[in-house]
Amino acid sequence: MDQNQKKKAAAEAALEYVKSDMIVGVGTGSTVNFFIEALASKKNMIQGAVSSSDASTALLKEHGIEVFDLNEVASLDIYIDGADEITKHKHMIKGGGAALTREKIVAAVAKTFICIIDDTKHVPVLGKFPLPIEVIPLARSYVARELVKLGGDPVYRQGVVTDNGNQILDVHNLHIMEPTKLETQINQIVGVVTNGLFAQRGADIVLTGTDKGVIKE
Repeated sequence: MDQNQKKKAAAEAALEYVKSDMIVGVGTGSTVNFFIEALASKKNMIQGAVSSSDASTALLKEHGIEVFDLNEVASLDIYIDGADEITKHKHMIKGGGAALTREKIVAAVAKTFICIIDDTKHVPVLGKFPLPIEVIPLARSYVARELVKLGGDPVYRQGVVTDNGNQILDVHNLHIMEPTKLETQINQIVGVVTNGLFAQRGADIVLTGTDKGVIKE
């Protein structure tokens, strides 16, 4: 299977966790787009979805799936999203699509986080994929200087404005041995909205598309 076929297989496997009358938490990205397409086959049995980005909201509505504001929802049974990197401990880097803050919020509300990926996303140590940081525009240069002190090489993602009206710094050359600790350290820098480390709240279930089918962890 090629990479897109693996993504699609993992996305379709996540349908197993979608039950009647659920409001489904939905992430952002190419693998999630496959999930949204698959979810359309169950749209009449669910209440709808909570979305982590404007792009996913548009696609959900295009498929006739009602989208709820998270403030209207007390809890979510499941949240389905992809990852840019993930370790065997189910710690992740996310945010390649610049939706990390809303993704982290929706994941926090969900009882179960189901990560859908292809097998290229598994890594022994996080950091080869640049770590995205959402920052308040005024604080971008200050935050970048603080990230250098932590050993990173931050690069401003030019031309990108998040759904929250903020900017993204991508931090290169990190070898993240203690992702939970680093997640906290970065979030304590004034001007950081949040960072793309999902370690304090990692995935509960990982569905990986491979040449041999979908592997569940």
